[in-house]
Amino acid sequence: MPDRKRKLTEMQPPADPRVGSSEIEPETLSSVEQLFEEIDVDQPQVGIIMGSKNDKPKMQPAGAALEEAGITFEVRVMSAHRDPALVVDYCSNARLRGLKVIIAGAGMSAALPGVAAAHTDLPVIGVPILGKSLGGLDALLSAVQMPPGVPVACVAIDGAKNAGVLAARILGIQNCARHARALPPARHGRGLD
Repeated sequence: MPDRKRKLTEMQPPADPRVGSSEIEPETLSSVEQLFEEIDVDQPQVGIIMGSKNDKPKMQPAGAALEEAGITFEVRVMSAHRDPALVVDYCSNARLRGLKVIIAGAGMSAALPGVAAAHTDLPVIGVPILGKSLGGLDALLSAVQMPPGVPVACVAIDGAKNAGVLAARILGIQNCARHARALPPARHGRGLD
C-alpha cells in the first residue's frame, strides 16, 4: 500500500491567497457569523420570566407550547419591583446569551413586561396574570399601555399558551429571514437559468 503521508513542502498552496491571512473582507466575516448563527446548540432561545414563583402554574403553558415546537427555553423568577437590578441585568444581557424572545408574565401592576422591553431590543411578549382584584385588567393595561419606542406584544389574561405560540412564530420568521439573507440576490428581469 503506498504511503499516503505527504511532506509539508509537497502540499499545494490554498487556492484563495487570503486563506490564512489576517485580511478578511467584511462580507466574509458576515458569512462566518451567519454560519455560527445556524449552528444548532442547546442554549435557550426563549426566556420565560415571571414576577413570582406563584405565577409558575399560569406560565407553564408557554413552556409546553415551546416544547411542542421544539424550541429551547429557560425559566426565571424575578420581580421588577423587588429586584429591578436583576431584571435589568437579565434583559440587558439576553441577546449576548443567545436568547431571541422574552416572555414576561406578571399580575397586578405587571411592570415586568415593560421593564424587560425597556432594557432589551429583543421582542418581549407580556402575559398579564389574573390577580386577586380587578379581574386581571390591571395587569393587562400595565402590559399594553407602553410608551412609544418600548413595545410589548401582549396576549390575553392568563394567555401563556398563546405567548409560547407567538414566540415560536417570531422565531420562525427570524429563521426564514436569516436563510433568505444567505441566498444570492435575485436577478431581476431574467428568467430562470
